[in-house]
Amino acid sequence: MHASAAETLALKALAHLAGDGDALVRLLTLSGLKLEDLRVRAADPELLAAVIDFLLSDDSLCAAFCASENLDAQTLHAAARRALPGAQAF
Repeated sequence: MHASAAETLALKALAHLAGDGDALVRLLTLSGLKLEDLRVRAADPELLAAVIDFLLSDDSLCAAFCASENLDAQTLHAAARRALPGAQAF
């Protein structure tokens, strides 16, 4: 997956999390970000990678997002996450 497609998918994931107040609060709490920081950095590839990591760390959130986008968690991890900064090479 090209980085721009992965970034688009991560932005969709961020929007998905924003629609779930509890999940958004957890993301902000775990990341130490404030809502304004999230707005300012929404296009930052490193932040988008963190959003994907957050989704991948929660099976129910990941499943709900993947269902809404018609993809599986393996695709989210293997394609999207690896295209963003900080991914480990396998």
